[in-house]
Amino acid sequence: MITKRKQTWLKRFALLAIIGCAMLTSSGCKLFLWQGFLGTAVNGARFWWTTPVIPVSAYYSEAIEDAYWREERYDKVPILDPVEGENAPLFCMDPPSQDEVMRALPNDTSAGWTFVAETSRNNVRIVVENIVDRIDDCRFFPMAGPARLHHCHYKCTVYYDKTIRSDWPIPFTHKDETVDVVYVDHDHLIRCAGPATPQ
Repeated sequence: MITKRKQTWLKRFALLAIIGCAMLTSSGCKLFLWQGFLGTAVNGARFWWTTPVIPVSAYYSEAIEDAYWREERYDKVPILDPVEGENAPLFCMDPPSQDEVMRALPNDTSAGWTFVAETSRNNVRIVVENIVDRIDDCRFFPMAGPARLHHCHYKCTVYYDKTIRSDWPIPFTHKDETVDVVYVDHDHLIRCAGPATPQ
């Protein structure tokens, strides 16, 4: 026996299904029709010999782009040409950029759901200090040859206002003045110059 409550829910579900079908067919959307998205995906899969098109969240594509960005710019050790002359500048000349410092911070802002629990950093100020600047003697490095290792270590202090905001179930906003410290290494190799050739 169907109770009155179940009848009400069935009527609501049927009404929503009818409205959804009417909107889908009259809006010009061909998502589920064979001539629309579904047919294009299957035909493309036949042509490329692969699976049909699968929608991917923007989060994953952004994570892949970030990984390649970090590898290209910050995860490689450069090998520089030899520095000529007695008074050649052998000191650290490339402090970390703001982008590199912000990527080195713990990623607290990626957690949470939009409009439900969000974390943001505002009024960011970065102070960079060089704490190590030394160069080792010439020695052999595999896949690089004879080179000297130049140590460049930086202490990066980041001051910002951390804002935690939630709109549901209990709306609130919490601001906290936060200080984070990260250490960034910019070690690089400098090829050893050969003996001076007489002229």
